[in-house]
Amino acid sequence: MTERIRVSAFPWVPEFARGQVRDLRVRWALEEAVLPYETYLIDHREKDSDAYLRHQPFGQVPMMLLDDDHSMFESGAIVLKIGENHEALLPRDERRRDKTLSWLFASLNSVEPSVMQLAELDFFVEDETVRSRHRPSVVKATERRLDHLESALGDDDYLVENFTIADLMMTSVLRILAYTDILANHPQLSAYVERCTARPAFQRALKAQLQTFDAHAPGD
Repeated sequence: MTERIRVSAFPWVPEFARGQVRDLRVRWALEEAVLPYETYLIDHREKDSDAYLRHQPFGQVPMMLLDDDHSMFESGAIVLKIGENHEALLPRDERRRDKTLSWLFASLNSVEPSVMQLAELDFFVEDETVRSRHRPSVVKATERRLDHLESALGDDDYLVENFTIADLMMTSVLRILAYTDILANHPQLSAYVERCTARPAFQRALKAQLQTFDAHAPGD
């Protein structure tokens, strides 16, 4: 990868989003790979600018800029790119690589949709009647996914022998549920999240994101 890596991030977000914005996933992967990076802060006006949309068509974060004409968007794609350059995160052995990729995409396609549906219902639906009507079925769907995941993980520490980008992404998804008590019903998954987030690379990435938010808090 290039010697200069820049990752787009927001300077500040509301309390409920702190530690959850998806540039954290990229920061974590870069920390695991011991790759230095810079943050490219954009506000909510700049994210819709033509200059930014040229690199990130949906005006979201993160976007990883490798040079003026080489960029990537979508956290899953970026984390995969980082893994391809760091064998510890993405095994070269074909069987383990295939399993890692399967779990990477499972975290984004099979687990995250129901988790995000619940979060969006809880944080963004103001009508209490609507929330009360839909929440039980959304929780049930989320619990079903977690049951399957917990069964697949079993007593193993990680999804594919050692820590990989699959664990990085799955943990990032499961952390979205931190505001609920749902993971408490899944002790193996709770221990799994604690194990992964105790990694020094995650702690460095989280600290860096939170420091940015603190430095740009309204009124400062």
